[in-house]
Parts: sequence; structure tokens; C-alpha cells
Amino acid sequence: MDNQKPRVGFVFYGALVILLIMAVVGVAIPQSFFNASSAVRAFVSTHFGWYYLLLVSGCVLLCIYFIFSRYGNIRLGRPEDRPEYSYPTWFAMLFSSGMGVGLVFWSGAETVSHYATSAPEAEAGTEEALLDSMRYMFLHWGIHPWAIYGVTGICFAYFTFRRGAPGMVSAMLSPIMNEKGIGGKVVDIVALITTVSGIATVLGIGVTQVSGGMSYLFGTPNNYTMQLIVIVVITAMFLVSAYTGLNKGIKSLSNANIYLTIILFVLMLFVGPTLFSMNLFTNTLGTYIQTLPQMSFRIAPASESTREWINAWTIFYWAWWISWTPFIGIFIARVSRGRTLKEFTIGVILVPSIVSFIWFSLFGGATLNVQSTGMADIASLAPEEAIFGVFDQYPLSTVMSTIALLLIVSFFITSADSATFVLGMQTSNGAMNPSAVVKFTWGIMLSATAAVLLYSGGIDALQNVMIISALPFSIVMILMVYSLFKALREEQDIETKDKRKNPDKPNKAS
Repeated sequence: MDNQKPRVGFVFYGALVILLIMAVVGVAIPQSFFNASSAVRAFVSTHFGWYYLLLVSGCVLLCIYFIFSRYGNIRLGRPEDRPEYSYPTWFAMLFSSGMGVGLVFWSGAETVSHYATSAPEAEAGTEEALLDSMRYMFLHWGIHPWAIYGVTGICFAYFTFRRGAPGMVSAMLSPIMNEKGIGGKVVDIVALITTVSGIATVLGIGVTQVSGGMSYLFGTPNNYTMQLIVIVVITAMFLVSAYTGLNKGIKSLSNANIYLTIILFVLMLFVGPTLFSMNLFTNTLGTYIQTLPQMSFRIAPASESTREWINAWTIFYWAWWISWTPFIGIFIARVSRGRTLKEFTIGVILVPSIVSFIWFSLFGGATLNVQSTGMADIASLAPEEAIFGVFDQYPLSTVMSTIALLLIVSFFITSADSATFVLGMQTSNGAMNPSAVVKFTWGIMLSATAAVLLYSGGIDALQNVMIISALPFSIVMILMVYSLFKALREEQDIETKDKRKNPDKPNKAS
């Protein structure tokens, strides 16, 4: 498939037209667009919250099964394939594409919200709320989101690299449907719109934080005009990166992200409340493991206020991660070719989760320390300014804030660059090297979507569209899993029969 000639067709133009119509409506009648999307979001969160909880928890259980099942030794590629990237580079690419901007943005904003503004279980401002804050951070950023990515990544890697299918979402359904028919095209368009919505949300959040950080540090205006300028500048940067290709732009940026992350982490480790943060990490890890089943299925049917919190946070996150799966699942599969199913699952689930736990304990712990001791009222700051307000209370604040801004921009470029690659692949009949023109088209479309949604309602509008778009793709995910198991059983049956006829023949799975 790597030498396939890139070409575009109905899926490319169909998705592009739908997104352009959304953009025009968002610009022409922004308030009506925002009100309508808010109403649909409320309906989805209220009536399908239980469904999201069951689906995401099911992904976790499925990944555990893959690690210990007879399928674990199946190689995601041909039997002779071996990994293209070293472990450090592989982990860097997984981490940079999968979480990115959110690590910096939410480590301050979400932590302080759970503690001081809107606590998940206990009374806001109490010690119980402080501990609950970190426990739910672990839930929202740990095993569950990476399990969603892992399931999609396994499906894509298996069908594309082991069975030679085109790199299209519809091709994952080939055992159960005609992927080349109208149904397959609908699936691919749904995946594209979901991907653009999810990435546009992250880009919008990144833009607001860059603008907010510059405003906090340098006094520049934090308004839509400044956000638009940031979008234009960073779009130019990630298009240049996209032009250089996967093994240059994305690989180099992913490694740069890791270096910047390590530098910022070490600085906070030395100047922040390290003992408090490490104690918080240890305590939270224990309570997270103990209460994971309860948090995973918590829907609060008898408490309207609690249910509102779950809708605003947990359901929002599950929809967010689902909206990212067409992009992240495909991307992590692309960089994981040659690894076994067990190796892939362990690497995708455990390593990024543990890194996230440590990161949020350090930076979230610093935030909670500032808020709980009265050093500053971080809760009163805009979400995009929260982490900069935290840095301001510790030594080397300017250095850390500058590095954080660079890290946000770098994560921003990596996510957008990776997205243009995946979107280009999905609209070029699954070609592993989409043309620059196609990637540029999607890069501009991503930025334009983020700009329109910010214009029509800010971050809330971004979140509305993302949650709505995640619902149809969640159905595609279920079909992908069913299709995968059908294909795995067929392969195992063939190999079992072959083994009986040729007992000395090596197993093709490894």
C-alpha cells in the first residue's frame, strides 16, 4: 500500500462540502449555530451518557483481553515485519499526538475547577475535594482514553498491514460489508467529519491558551482578533512541517516535544511543591485503582446536579477521545507497524497513562497547592490563563511560562501536522503518502473550522460540535471491533487447519 498512487474522490469532496456548509452557517448566523449545537449537545449528553460509559469501559476490558488472549502474539504487519521506530521515538510520537496541548491546558484549569469551583463528589474547597480532583484527572486522562485509541489502532493496523487493506476506516469493515459501496463512503465521511471536529477543538483550545498566555505574560489583547492571528501563524508553521513528511516533520517535532516536556517537568520538580505532589501521586494512584470501576460507570440517575457534572466533564471527555479516534487510532497504527498486538496494547495503554499520571500530579499538585494555601486564586482566572497563574507563584516563572508557550505551539503543530497526514490518507484511497496538496487542503480546513467555531461561540461551540460528531462514529467503532474479531477468528481457523496438515510449519502469527 505504501506505493499506491494517491487520488481523491467522492469522500474527499463530500466531507469538504459538508464542512464548508458548517463553516458558512457558523459565520453567517453564529448565535443560532451556537444555540442549535448547544441544544443537540445537551440531548446527546443526557440521553446517551450511559452509552458512552459502557462503550469506553468496554474498550478498557477489550484491551486487557488482547494482552492476555491467544491473539496477543499476532504481528501487526507481515510475519517478517519489524518496528520502524525505536521505543523512545515510538513513545514520543504516541504521546505527542495523543494528548498534546491538553496536558498543559487542563493541568491547571481542570484541577482547580474540580477542587475549588465544581467538585465531582465532595464539597468544593475541602480536603476531600482536593483528593477527588486528582482522582478524576487520572480517570479522564489515563487508561480509558488510551484504550479507545488502542482499539481503533489495532483494527487499523491489523487490516492495513496484515491483510493489505487500504488505509480507510471503511476498509476495517470489509468482513461485514461492501466497503466500496455507498455504505463505505458514508462511514469514511463520518470518520472525516468526526476527525476534523475533534482536531479543531484541540486547535481552538491551543489557540486560546497561546493567546491567553501571551496576554497574561505580555499584556497583549486576549480577543478573537489575536486568536485569529495565532491561527494564521501556526497554520503556516504546521503546513511547512506537513510538507516535509512523516519521518522528518512529525518525527522531529515529537522528539522536540519530549525534550521541552522534560525541561518543563524538571524545572517544576525543583521549584514546585515536589513532596506534596509525589505524596499526592501515590495517594491518588491507590484510590484510582480502588475506585476505578465505580468512577467508570458513575451516571448518578437520582441526582440532577451530579449528573450535570458528569455530563460536563466525564461524558465530554469520552466524546472528545472518541472524536479523536479516527485520527489518533490511525496515526498510532501507522507508526506501530511490525509490533505484536500485545506489545502494541501494553505500549499504548500503560506508558502514556503513567506519564500523564506523573505529569498531572506534579503540575496539578502545584495548582492545588497554590489554591489551597491561599497563595493565589487560580480559580478566578480564565481557564487558558490558569497554568500561567500557577507558574507565577514559583521561582523561574518567566522561564517556565515561556517554555510552556513553546510546548503548546509545538504540540499544536504536531497534532495538526499528524491530522493533515491522516486526513490526507483517508481521502486518497488510503495511500500511505498523501500528496502535499491534499494535506494542505485539510490543514487549511482544520484551521478554518477552529476559527469559525471560536467566532460562533468560543470553546463551548468547539465542544458542542465535537460531542455531537462523536456519537455516529462510536457506532462505527463497535462495527470495527465486530469486524476485527470475525477476521481474527478466520485467520486462526485457517492456521489451525494448516497446522494440522503441516505440523512442522512455523506459526505465521509472529
